[in-house]
This record gives sequence, structure tokens and C-alpha cells, in this order.
Amino acid sequence: MADWQPLATVAQLQHRAQLLGRVRAFFAERQVVEVQTPVLAQHGVTEADVQSIRVDKYGYLQTSPEYQLKRLLAAGMPSCYQLGPAFRHGEQGRLHNPEFTMLEWYRLDFDHLQLMFEVADLVDKVLGAQPYQRLTYAELVGPVNSRPRDELDLAFADACASLSPGRFFITDYPADQAALARLNSDGTSAARFELVVDGVEIANGYWELTDVDEHRRRFDRDNATRQARGLPTMALDEAFLQALAAGLPNCAGVALGFDRLAMLAMGANNLSQTLAFRGT
Repeated sequence: MADWQPLATVAQLQHRAQLLGRVRAFFAERQVVEVQTPVLAQHGVTEADVQSIRVDKYGYLQTSPEYQLKRLLAAGMPSCYQLGPAFRHGEQGRLHNPEFTMLEWYRLDFDHLQLMFEVADLVDKVLGAQPYQRLTYAELVGPVNSRPRDELDLAFADACASLSPGRFFITDYPADQAALARLNSDGTSAARFELVVDGVEIANGYWELTDVDEHRRRFDRDNATRQARGLPTMALDEAFLQALAAGLPNCAGVALGFDRLAMLAMGANNLSQTLAFRGT
């Protein structure tokens, strides 16, 4: 007989609802506008470590609202956020689910360090205030030069898991891990940060790259990496690139895993304890 009961208790789901309200109140106080963008997108993402879920005849389920939010900013939208579902193929486990709730926001005229402080303010509002420590990527994983990317990724994951208890911002990623962040003035590190809370990676933020030609070059490199790994290459989202060409304003953006934040707020150790049901 099928188990029809929800994964989380009613009390846990009520707690989750309270946390959602607290997040929305945080942004309302700061006059950051909540927006909604489509879950279905015509294009997937080129990033080799993120796999989009294809929906026959319709396109892809969005892995993040990033492209749509940046298009809104290019069209004149003020600082904005989206709190809703995102989807990634092959992500399943204690801290992963193919469908999850993402909180993503963009702040005009912020750099990544200013946004880092705002992320800390939000986390403090949800989890209670605690001190934060800051480590560079090299301080966390050791020397970076000449080490293969796979080795660095494993070292990073292991090191993050060991950062418990406590709240840590990781900054100054290697330039080849910039993703869509601009580079720092040294040209060798990215204007990017991640937040790790009690050993759990919570948020990933950038001082956003605005150069359309550099975006295209990075997308092409991503596709070359995908091809080398035997993954399908992805068509570029030309509407997004046209928005960048029209002019993305100076901004910083961050994506935060709301389910993980809720898990920590509830004192739980599995995302299932924050979810009504798992779709898969």
C-alpha cells in the first residue's frame, strides 16, 4: 500500500511557512521587489556541473531564474528577488532533491562584498545572529596552481563539510571558477562568494559580469567542457545575450537554497524533514 502521509510533520510544515513569511518580510523592508518568472524555459544552461531537466515539446525546467531576472534588470526592474521552485537532474540525497526551492536576488549598485553582508543579515533573521568568519578559497583547500579541477572540487566539498559548527564565507575563487562573476582587480580571482553554515553550503553569490562578449566566451568554454565529458552541448540563450547587449546594470546577485536554510532552522538533518512530499 502506498504511503500517502507527508514527509514532514504538520508542525515542521507550519514552521516552514513561517520562515517563508520571514524571508518575504526581510525583502519588503528593504523594498526589494518579488517577481515570478516561468518555470519552463526554452534553453537549458551550459554549465557542465549543472544538468537541466528536459520536458518534451516544451524545453527545460529552469535550474535557476538567473537569466530571466537579469533580463528584467536590463529592462529597468529595480532590485528584485524570486522565491520558488528550481529543478536539476540527478541531484538526490540528504541535501539534494531534483525539485527544490531557490531564493535568488539581485541588488543594483552592490558589489559581492556588500551583498555578502546582506546575506548574513538574512541568515541572522532566520537562524539567529552569530559571528561569521571569512576564508579565501586557497585558505580552505590549499594551493590551487596546477591541481586538476576534479581534485579541487573534491577538496572543496570535504573542507566545507568540516566547517562545523559555524558560519563561513568563502571568497576569492580561482578565475577559472568565476562562472558568471566578474574578476577581481588582480585578474586571477573571481568576485564570488559562498556561504557555508554548520558544514552545509547555503548560498553562492557574484558581482555580476556584464560584458556580453565575455559571457559568450564563457558559455562556449562550458560547452567545450560538456563535449569533453560526453555531455550534450546546449544552445545559447540568445534572448539573454541580447538583454546583456542592451545593458545589464551594475549589480550583485546570489542564489540561496531555501530548503537547506529551513532544514538548519528546524534543527533537522535531511531536506525531507522540510518538504511536504518528494516528487521523485
